[in-house]
Amino acid sequence: MLLKSIQSSNKRTYLSSVRRFFSTCRQCAVDGASKDGEMRIFLVAGEVSGDVIGSRLIAALKKLSPYPIRVAGVGGSLMSKHGLKSLFPIEDIAIMGIWELLPHLHKLQVRLKETIEAAISFRPHVVVTIDSKGFSFRLLQKLKARYGDQEATTPLHFHYVAPSFWAWNGGEGRLNGLSKFVDHILCILPFEEEICKSHGLDATFVGHPVLEDVLELNPAIEKEWKVHGNADLFWSTYGISSGSTILTLLPGSRLQEVTRMLPIYSKTVNLLNNSFKDLTTVIHVAPNKHVADYINSEVNEWSTPVVLIPGGSARTKYDAFSASTVGLCTSGTVAMELQLARLPCVVAYRAHFITEWFIRYKAKIPYISLPNILLDSPVIPEALFRECTPTRLAQSLMDLINNEVAREEQIVAADKVTQLLSPPSAFVISRNLDCKDLRFDNTSSSIAALTILYHRIGKL
Repeated sequence: MLLKSIQSSNKRTYLSSVRRFFSTCRQCAVDGASKDGEMRIFLVAGEVSGDVIGSRLIAALKKLSPYPIRVAGVGGSLMSKHGLKSLFPIEDIAIMGIWELLPHLHKLQVRLKETIEAAISFRPHVVVTIDSKGFSFRLLQKLKARYGDQEATTPLHFHYVAPSFWAWNGGEGRLNGLSKFVDHILCILPFEEEICKSHGLDATFVGHPVLEDVLELNPAIEKEWKVHGNADLFWSTYGISSGSTILTLLPGSRLQEVTRMLPIYSKTVNLLNNSFKDLTTVIHVAPNKHVADYINSEVNEWSTPVVLIPGGSARTKYDAFSASTVGLCTSGTVAMELQLARLPCVVAYRAHFITEWFIRYKAKIPYISLPNILLDSPVIPEALFRECTPTRLAQSLMDLINNEVAREEQIVAADKVTQLLSPPSAFVISRNLDCKDLRFDNTSSSIAALTILYHRIGKL
């Protein structure tokens, strides 16, 4: 829950209340910061979605911390707006897959070494890694080894967004080893906290950060997790008839996935063009220079009108969602954004055949999109791996456009999913904090920030 304002008159009450709960075993981050007069936090985000989470986390930390916050590490354009000067472009470590990693191993090793040395030099009170578990866990593991037994000077290690252990055969067993170098996991799914704790790994469920889009864009609207975009503004801005069929495409944020998915989407659009007059395609371009350059070069050959929406403006993105008829997205956080907009969609995913084989062999759940996973139901049509073909996608999109019942099912499901992922309202109450002099908002970032500031190792 985000603390809106801390007046000087109640700050002492705030600190004493928090410390009454977070007591004993080892000093928390604010204790270390009190000696230095500032709190140093080293953050690493390796994805566009992680950059969004990181930027909001920094803002919440600055608002909640009783000491000035200084940040360093790796992040994108949004984190840079909050004072983080990234060691290198976030794109350098935004790589996913098994076979896909091989050509980039040397670069990743170099970037990992640079990050370790920068973290050591920064002398942080806290290290926070955000998603990107491959890079993040290697970093935390090596940092813990570098500090050795010097517990007094070892920063607390937080990882934001639990690895999807629940999706893989044997996944839960791997949690046992994480406690050696991860002090606390900030979970975004409601069932993860209990499972982490049962494997000796301290954890806190904070809610899904994407829900903060609602508070950012529609702060006056209460009691529903839904973003209301301005369809009329979008239509008029881009000269599109309100009667047009508008297809929103979200091909991904990493270059490797965009180069794989966009050609499939292009052929899908060509098939749909024969079925709908006035078909307009809206492509959302991730804030990644390589992705933007690739998409710009490719859409010149498309046969339908194309509107490119540059990443960075959440309001424009949701205006486009509101104006659209249906969405087609590569699996990821964007599926949740479409849920917030209540835009019916189809989820697609392709990878190298070795990566696809591994997923088929190791995965223990039949779905890839979070709404389907949470509801254990194929509410959102998915076209995965070899089934992800232009013909299959075009048919799924046509069915969704023409089937009002299916569209309504997705909208009803979105209400259920967003409630499941909403931040726990009992967070402060369960920790016996004195809230009489405090004003809290219920956000994932503020719960995560409060946990980072006042968590003590050893309290499970």
